[in-house]
Amino acid sequence: MSDGDKEAGAPYTDTARARLLMAYDACVLADLARASVPVGAHELNADGTTRAPGAVLADAAHVLAAARRLLESAAVYERTGGADWQLVGDVLGVSPQAARARFAVAESGFREELLPPGRTGTGAASCLRAHMAREPLETALDLDDWVLCHQDGDGDLGPAPVSGGLARTDPRRRPENHRAPHLTSGSGRPGAR
Repeated sequence: MSDGDKEAGAPYTDTARARLLMAYDACVLADLARASVPVGAHELNADGTTRAPGAVLADAAHVLAAARRLLESAAVYERTGGADWQLVGDVLGVSPQAARARFAVAESGFREELLPPGRTGTGAASCLRAHMAREPLETALDLDDWVLCHQDGDGDLGPAPVSGGLARTDPRRRPENHRAPHLTSGSGRPGAR
C-alpha cells in the first residue's frame, strides 16, 4: 500500500472536522437567507399590508440565529486549528476573556461531538452535529453537491470543492487529543498551565 493509499484511508483531522461543521453552518445560513429574497405573489394585501404579520421577521430571526451558529463554528475551527483566545478576541474586537466566555462552550461541545457514540450531548441538533463530526466524508460529499448546484460564476471549484480540501491525519503520527486544551485564566493560550 502506497503512502497516498494509507493517507486516503486515514481519519480526518479535528481541524478538518471543525471546518466541515462550519461549512455545514454556512450552507444552512445561505439557504435561509436565499429563501428570504423572493417576494411571494400573495405575500402582500392590495393595500400594502402583510398577509402574515410577523412571518418575515421570524424568518430574519432564523437567519440571525444561523449566522450566530456560523460565527461559533468559525471560532471553534480557528481554535481547533491553533488560534489562541487573543487572536479570536482581536479578530472580533473583544478581549481574549470575552472571546473565551463567548465561545468556550461551543469548543467544548465540538470536542464532545468527537467522542464515540453514546457519550455526546442529547437532542437532534447535537446528534446531527456529532454524526457529521464522526462521519465527515458523508457530510463533505453532500456539501460538494450543494456547492456545485449553487455555484454562481465562482470559477472552477473542481469536482470536490469541500471534500477535496479536508486534511487527513498523518498515519505515522499519533492521533489528535480530543480533550479541550487547558487554559489558565490570564494566558489565553491552549495548553498553558
